[in-house]
Amino acid sequence: MSEGIIRKALSGFYYVDDGQAVTACRARGKHRHAKITPLVGDRVRFTLLEDGSGALDEILPRKNEFYRPAVANIDLLVVVASQAVPVTDPFLIDRVAAIAQSRGCETLVCVNKCDLEPGEDLARIYEQAGFPTLRVSAETGEGIDALGQAIAGKVCAFTGNSGVGKSSILNALERDFNLATGEVSDKLGRGRHTTRHVELFRLSCGALAADTPGFSSFDVDKMELARKEELQYAFREFAPCLGKCQFQDCAHVKEKGCAVLEAVRAGTIPRTRHQSYVRLYEQAKAIPDWQRKEI
Repeated sequence: MSEGIIRKALSGFYYVDDGQAVTACRARGKHRHAKITPLVGDRVRFTLLEDGSGALDEILPRKNEFYRPAVANIDLLVVVASQAVPVTDPFLIDRVAAIAQSRGCETLVCVNKCDLEPGEDLARIYEQAGFPTLRVSAETGEGIDALGQAIAGKVCAFTGNSGVGKSSILNALERDFNLATGEVSDKLGRGRHTTRHVELFRLSCGALAADTPGFSSFDVDKMELARKEELQYAFREFAPCLGKCQFQDCAHVKEKGCAVLEAVRAGTIPRTRHQSYVRLYEQAKAIPDWQRKEI
């Protein structure tokens, strides 16, 4: 029996990389009966069959998993953004970063297209919040080496709103890829989806990187949102304030004596980050516990 990582799932086949070769595997019936779906990023054990294909025997324990996109065991989520066309709403970054935090996954904010618009204001928000942040240009190559160093040796996923250049960045990191890229529509100000499925690509820096669909597929819905009481822990810059509010059950929305709100007024916590927290809190509050999927 061999062990490897699923790099692609397509048409009922799971393509498993054991470090020597990639084997197309079918899942055994026991996974279907147990209602367990193998995910890209899963560490698995498989048996090599006489015809060169494989049978997927066991899915090893996951350290995390995401529903949209369907990936597992991600070390680092690279959120690609832009202040050129299209302009990224910080809320899109914040909601994905909150999901990553709740899954025990690190987040790196990557502001692309800095040759068109420096993106310093956007980068400053996340530097202040304590996120590793890079400004890059897939067009000129600025910052691409630093990005390669930041993801080296990690299993990472690239996500971001359509048109910000996720596939272009991967092409800049690895010139042999030639991943399909889509031009941004002048009329809509957003890109056409060019990524149709999730796949892990092996990079020369030692990383395994997933190019994922845009934010329309990385939704925060009732399956992804933390409970409203837990959401405060998904905003890392809130940590020094927690436990210091006047009321023990403070929601950090508009309460008197709230240490988080005081930090926002003082400029210690970026105002856009708190605004995103409030939007996510209101969404989480609207979902009853019985509708949630336990994860």
